[in-house]
Amino acid sequence: MLKVSVITVTYNEVENLTKTLKALLKQDYKNIESIIVDGGSTDNSVEVIKEFEKKFKGTVKWISEKDHGMFEAANKGIKMATGDIIGGYWDVYASSDVITKIVTTIERDGTDGVHGDLLYVEGSKIKRYWKMGEGKIQNGWMPGYPTLYLKREVYEKYGLYNEKFKYSWDYEFMVRILNKGKVKLSYIPEVLIYMFYGGSSTSGFRAYKNSILDSIKSLKENQVKFPRIITFKRFIRTAFQFINNRNISIDVKEKKEKKRG
Repeated sequence: MLKVSVITVTYNEVENLTKTLKALLKQDYKNIESIIVDGGSTDNSVEVIKEFEKKFKGTVKWISEKDHGMFEAANKGIKMATGDIIGGYWDVYASSDVITKIVTTIERDGTDGVHGDLLYVEGSKIKRYWKMGEGKIQNGWMPGYPTLYLKREVYEKYGLYNEKFKYSWDYEFMVRILNKGKVKLSYIPEVLIYMFYGGSSTSGFRAYKNSILDSIKSLKENQVKFPRIITFKRFIRTAFQFINNRNISIDVKEKKEKKRG
């Protein structure tokens, strides 16, 4: 059975951290390694991690120390991971069998990784529905990063996150590995993650502007032609995600409880 390393980075978000770790405990896959990288939180995050460590029966690795942001913390987590498949996880799984589906799909298709759909949520309210399907970076497409799980070999071949891209470190990495079809992904056409609404990419106009500028630099860094046009196409795709929310009437809380049952 393949080992899956699930990397959680956190800093002074004890409420969300608690939700995240509880959802991880409910996963039905039997070979999960939990990696928790805390940025030196001053709330009681460390106490929560220690309690979770006991419940997870010896398959948790964690550190708590200052860092320069999620990009550095994620790199620390990857270096700590020993799994065959590695994914970032700081939100909530949509169901108890998400990791099972990820592993099954990779094994069935023989691909380098998987991605799927996600919902940006604030409490029980849906803010945005990320349903990108399959596509190409050149057309403004990109997978939903929180749903992206990759074989260890991808990191060994293409490296870790480039820490000079403070606002688009995840996007630069995806451009680097997906440009020209280098890494092959399978698409799982269903919601895998409920993502907490907030963070560097959803926390205001200034952060969004910085993310856009960083994204253009990411494309240039990886010798992708027409970076501004591609970025505009991404903007259009994102706008449609917000518009499509009007057609979604499900209640996130009710959906979670139904799946848990």
